[in-house]
Amino acid sequence: MTITSNPRINSKIIAPQLRVIDAEGNNLGVLTRDEALKLARPEEGLDLIEIAPTAQPPVARLMSFDKYRYEIEKQRKKERQSRAKTDLKQIQISARAAHNDLSVKAKQAEKFLNEGHQVEVQMRLRGREKYNKEWAFEKLHEFLSLITVEYKKLDEPKFGGRGMGLHIIKKQP
Repeated sequence: MTITSNPRINSKIIAPQLRVIDAEGNNLGVLTRDEALKLARPEEGLDLIEIAPTAQPPVARLMSFDKYRYEIEKQRKKERQSRAKTDLKQIQISARAAHNDLSVKAKQAEKFLNEGHQVEVQMRLRGREKYNKEWAFEKLHEFLSLITVEYKKLDEPKFGGRGMGLHIIKKQP
């Protein structure tokens, strides 16, 4: 169903011809505006709602306007929830951390990936560690090998600030 912010209903529809869909979803074909309005029974809760005004001819549906508003709100809520899922979660690790500490962080990253979040792995580097980039890359790849969930790197590891960072997301099947 196409979302229109303020759909025209019943006598407010101005198109001379409409493609009409009944309450069960069956296509009734192209009807004149007057013929389509005769099918609508607002007193029984069956309104004629213009759902696709830009189509040729415009598409109108016979259904309760309250039900239409409910479905639109439900669809918008679902879209908002799907957008909210893609939060950025951050995992901070140290290049000198013990193997067990890294495995705990890897399990946390797996949990975030399975929930559908994007994960930023931030490796803190101190002092001379910042200048030994090959060693830092090696430690980061060692950490990434502990993550058992299939993931995809969104970009290559970047140096900056207090270390290096990398964004990963779960691979879609």
